[in-house]
Amino acid sequence: MKVMIALLLSTLCFEVLNAQCPEPSALKDADGMKLCARMFEDSHYYYEQSCGGEYLDAYPGEDVPIIPLRWNNRISSLVVSRGCSLTVWKYTKKRGSKSKFNAGIKYRLKETMQGLLGNWENDISGYYCVC
Repeated sequence: MKVMIALLLSTLCFEVLNAQCPEPSALKDADGMKLCARMFEDSHYYYEQSCGGEYLDAYPGEDVPIIPLRWNNRISSLVVSRGCSLTVWKYTKKRGSKSKFNAGIKYRLKETMQGLLGNWENDISGYYCVC
């Protein structure tokens, strides 16, 4: 019986540690307002564990050419709401490489190429989100 309880508790603890990306169709803030996108500081080799850590919400029509300093080059995964798109820039003030993400989940920005050798993991300094 004790072994069974221990297994159950360890399984529950593991499930709590698993981050799970929200569905693009259900992306809302704590007040129930529709979000354009949610950007996360963590990603993981296993997709079901991506979208972890702190997150930054982008609302429809939000234009942020200079991302808050604590978020500069810290975004590793993201979710864009259905019917929306998120355009990101490598440097502040909409300079450098840019990429447009349509509705969906990007579990690992490391897998999204930026030029020939780079990727978008921890490399976003500005964004514009529209629905």
